[in-house]
Amino acid sequence: MLLTLDIGNTSIHIGLFEGDQLRDTWRIGVETERMPDEYGVFLMTLLFTRRLQPSDIDACIIGCDVPPLIPTFQQVCKKYFGVEPLIVGHGIRTGVRILYDNPKQLGADRIVDAVAAIKTYGPPVIVVDFGTATVFDAVNEAGDYLGGAIAPGIGIASEALFSRAAMLYRVQLERPPQAIGKNTIHAMQSGILFGYVGLVEGLVNRFKAELSGDVKVVATGGWAKQIAKETDCLDIVDSNLTLNGLRIIYDLNWPA
Repeated sequence: MLLTLDIGNTSIHIGLFEGDQLRDTWRIGVETERMPDEYGVFLMTLLFTRRLQPSDIDACIIGCDVPPLIPTFQQVCKKYFGVEPLIVGHGIRTGVRILYDNPKQLGADRIVDAVAAIKTYGPPVIVVDFGTATVFDAVNEAGDYLGGAIAPGIGIASEALFSRAAMLYRVQLERPPQAIGKNTIHAMQSGILFGYVGLVEGLVNRFKAELSGDVKVVATGGWAKQIAKETDCLDIVDSNLTLNGLRIIYDLNWPA
């Protein structure tokens, strides 16, 4: 089985593939100071809950946006599963032409998401990944990766509001009864949620104006489902887009 590790700034999305089928997924928090053995114990425990053994893992691929964690998870894969992981980075085969000015500046997740969206839904396509940052990526009709936009994630934006405004306080990020808030809690919820929907709609519309063809918009990440309920600009919600992209890239590169 193939173990896929999508390592972001706040969480690690873990996928276990049997052939082309995604068998299981998990999420755990990120702690950059955590030792390899600690992460190894986490992964072993997750496998044991599915009655799986370390020997069931015969391959691993890592997409990581936190460079200090790459050697940590290389050690985990070697020590606990006896496999050398494939690391998504510059020079790896993706099957996609990258037209970004400096491809080395692209986070692994942006490349992986684009590969998965092209393979699964076809170009032209826009990917909106709701993570620590909200990242928009554009692929043209020819299947070339063009670039995108990076905005503060809804969690970051909310924390900034709570921490910098003396009269405001932390609220549950959920849908208010209406856009016009009748109290401070609902007013903040409206500004955060509906305001963020407006950001997403605005950028998607601008991307579409610069692309040609029947553009599909694919959303992924933690807030994708909730934002998609409030707008029709997101055509597809695919929570496992990045994990499937990792599998596709692994198939393109292994054996090297």
